[in-house]
Amino acid sequence: MRWDLRLQTLFDDLEQQAAGLSLTERDAEVAELRRAEYAGVDLAARLRASVGARVLVDVLGVGPVEGVLHRVGEGWLLIGAAQDWIVATAALGSVRGLLDRVAPAPRVQGRLGIGSVLRGLAVARSEVVVHRPDGRSVRGVLGRVGADFVELHVGESGHVEVLPFTGVAAVRSC
Repeated sequence: MRWDLRLQTLFDDLEQQAAGLSLTERDAEVAELRRAEYAGVDLAARLRASVGARVLVDVLGVGPVEGVLHRVGEGWLLIGAAQDWIVATAALGSVRGLLDRVAPAPRVQGRLGIGSVLRGLAVARSEVVVHRPDGRSVRGVLGRVGADFVELHVGESGHVEVLPFTGVAAVRSC
């Protein structure tokens, strides 16, 4: 065999090895970039992408709540079932049924906090059950909503209980 043919074969082999190494390195870089990018994904983005899906959430102090995920806001989500549930994301123990994708926050709705939702329920004057993270619950009608608390008019006596948002795991319709 002539030298130029041997050298050409050698160079071709080296080129193929270099291309293989380059692809392996690129694949590793792409995988690392995916992991780094996904590290910036928050739970709200996963929840927003799953609006319309049937989910099972484990709520601290309540237990499992299953239904269709209707809305997601800043620190809360709405699940529709036999009764509607507003669940504080801080009270989520786990979520099943989320789609394997993410969605960006909408300009307005995604920024509305739990206070905005509770104000809407207060205007409706509907009776609700407020579930606390420690497992206790209280039935009543929501009253005024402050920056970080809600007033609940309890029972027939109508006495007012002031509940900080941190003390609200979920609110269920009656």
